[in-house]
Amino acid sequence: MKENPKTGLILSGGGARAAYQVGVLRGIVNILKQAGWPPHQNPFPIICGTSAGAINGAGLACYANNFALGLRKLENVWSELGAHQVYRTDSLSMLRSGLSWTSFLTFGWMFRRWVNTAPRSLFDNAPLAELLYELFEVQSLETNLASGSLHALAITASSYTSGMHLTFYQTLADVKPWTRSQRLAQRDNIGVPHLLASSALPFIFPSVPLMWNGRWEYCGDGSMRQVAPIAPAIHLGAEKILIIGAGRMFETRRDTPGEISYPTIAQIAGHAMASIFLDGLAVDIERLTRINSTLSLMPEDKKLQSSLRPIKTLLIAPSKRVDDIASRHIKSLPKPIRSMLARIGATEIAGSALVSYLLFEASFTNELITLGITDTMQVRDQVLAFFEA
Repeated sequence: MKENPKTGLILSGGGARAAYQVGVLRGIVNILKQAGWPPHQNPFPIICGTSAGAINGAGLACYANNFALGLRKLENVWSELGAHQVYRTDSLSMLRSGLSWTSFLTFGWMFRRWVNTAPRSLFDNAPLAELLYELFEVQSLETNLASGSLHALAITASSYTSGMHLTFYQTLADVKPWTRSQRLAQRDNIGVPHLLASSALPFIFPSVPLMWNGRWEYCGDGSMRQVAPIAPAIHLGAEKILIIGAGRMFETRRDTPGEISYPTIAQIAGHAMASIFLDGLAVDIERLTRINSTLSLMPEDKKLQSSLRPIKTLLIAPSKRVDDIASRHIKSLPKPIRSMLARIGATEIAGSALVSYLLFEASFTNELITLGITDTMQVRDQVLAFFEA
């Protein structure tokens, strides 16, 4: 069997939708195991994650010396997950949040005059921070890099302070930071704060201060303004890349109902979330496909003169609408959360897209894991060809 020292993994964002990634990875491990691949071996020396995908990516990187164990730990977390482990769901917390936002929007000028801070987010994700510190031994990253079981880990966030798109990467290789339009990279020791920042859904979770070039910058979800989500893996040396999406990448248009009503806040928010989490990846895949096609038409001598190189890719994304799956599991959310979401139309079918990012409940995540396994087994031959197994 041929090893793949330059294989990259792209884990996109999507809140609770990231459970699908665990299913895909389980399917891949099962396929490779049947082909004779050692289950402990890490198939992805280069791991790049954004938003909730950053959490999955860091989890895998921390156990790169025993990939099967790391994946099993992620499966256990996602399959037993409850929203209360990610953000505060009790009635008192919801009441405080609601009153805080209502007061701020109604008497904002008074807040500025007599109160030091305005509300920072809709939900308090302190439970997520506690969970991440329990789960990940980030000091193991250095050990895995030194042993060669991991080549690089990259986590992406978006800076509210500078407006730039920031990629933090950890590697022992001689990889110089790259600079592109609105995109910067910095070598760093990645820790839980990077994961909290990268997964801080806009408005929903609070931003996190991260040190960048000697100064603090408040950062939020890495999917915002992410115009080239595949780029970090390429900069880190990947020659082929497996990409796991958070939604149907090229969805067919839904039939428009006969009677059109004004969109709810949840419907608009869900549309915005789709733009943040899905559109950038789809566009980048199209761009990479065009580059590969162009390079295939060039003579070999011209290819050698070009700074571009062909990148072999495999995309696996949900075959079913995650919004529709979420609509069947809304009742699994704690009552205080459902009550709050109902006020903005999120518990209706049209608003289920927004809920899908917040539905950190086992009934929903387990269905996504199962879908990920099924979708991966459907492309078994492509997986084997990708890994040349």
